[in-house]
Amino acid sequence: MIAYRRLPFVLVALATVAAAQTHWVPTWGTSPAPQLANEADMRKAGLIFDTQTVREIVHTSIGGSEVRVRLSNAYGKDPVRVRSAHIALRSQTSTIVPGSDRVLAFSGRPAVEIPANAEVLSDPIGLAVPAGGDLAVSLFLSGTTAAAGIHYSAMQTSYIGAGDLTAAPSIPDARPLSSWVFLSGVDVRARESASAVVAFGDSITDGARSTSDANHRWPDILAERLRARRGAPEIGVVNAGIGGNRILHDGTNIRFGVNALARFDRDVLALPGVKYVIVLEGINDIGHPGQSAPMPEEVSAEDIIAGMKQMIERAHEKGLKIFGATLTPFEGTAIQGYFTPAKEAKRKAVNEWIRTGKAFDGVFDFDKATRDPQHPDRMLAADDGGDHLHPGDAGYKAMAEAIDLGLFR
Repeated sequence: MIAYRRLPFVLVALATVAAAQTHWVPTWGTSPAPQLANEADMRKAGLIFDTQTVREIVHTSIGGSEVRVRLSNAYGKDPVRVRSAHIALRSQTSTIVPGSDRVLAFSGRPAVEIPANAEVLSDPIGLAVPAGGDLAVSLFLSGTTAAAGIHYSAMQTSYIGAGDLTAAPSIPDARPLSSWVFLSGVDVRARESASAVVAFGDSITDGARSTSDANHRWPDILAERLRARRGAPEIGVVNAGIGGNRILHDGTNIRFGVNALARFDRDVLALPGVKYVIVLEGINDIGHPGQSAPMPEEVSAEDIIAGMKQMIERAHEKGLKIFGATLTPFEGTAIQGYFTPAKEAKRKAVNEWIRTGKAFDGVFDFDKATRDPQHPDRMLAADDGGDHLHPGDAGYKAMAEAIDLGLFR
């Protein structure tokens, strides 16, 4: 009789243990930047929507049987009303895989209003999300809606169509969109052993000059390498790179985002399941002053190092391991005023500290992986994306292959 009375409590306890063996882990994510200054600029960039559906394409890193999405009104000035939202497996262009479409709800409701500068999570929904596959997230925005939570350079084509096409098999007469808007993350429910790494950086992490729609950024290739490991826990990869980003100053161009110290909480520490961070930041702190930023924003190598120490301390405070990546070569860049011998001396000083300072939990030597052995201040021609600053596909592959996977235990 006693055992019978206890049985419901035992079942509840077993269910609680089973639930505790899984948790949410990002399979994809991106980082937002502020809105452009005025409506005319936003319209010119195709970032104002008039009763339209935006079907956004993202590439997963790990898989799962349950999924949720993170919608962001970051830096938005007004509430945003999403009238309908769906998620599906993407087949090609704007076409979804038949039978994979799922309606997303938010606190049990089919529509959601996102307050200014806020984010919301969808309710979990069952969907067999593949590792290394494509998802299509469709958002219907009625009326005139200015984009927020904008990641300007997606290196991925998304699609815009007239009216509510969230459930449509494809978007007819679609207008292409080269940015991600409102969508900042996709999480899957994964085993307790699974975790995520955030690649935190600037345009070189964002994948500038990689092949568009090909997922050849170095974080993508890192995700491929992590998936290929046998018997190792799953690790999702989030790309938190923003082109033009700096550690210590906001971008003079809004597209460059706020400074890295300001966005570190939102883009790294607030994400679920994150265990690791890789930092590749600082080259724009060196190169921008006197080029796209005023000279009063000039910083020293010691200033950059101090900023990195702040990120290290904040990551450690949350129990994360944080790895430093050396800054890649940039002599000969076609961007006038970006490179000088004095700036190169700063890069070398920062790299020396990253390698020998013992402040990071590990170091990935992207400089060594991409430099020309005959001219070590320059990028190897085979790795160069063409402007002597950003790698191309081969350079990003070399960077990803320089990462010691043994540090992700």
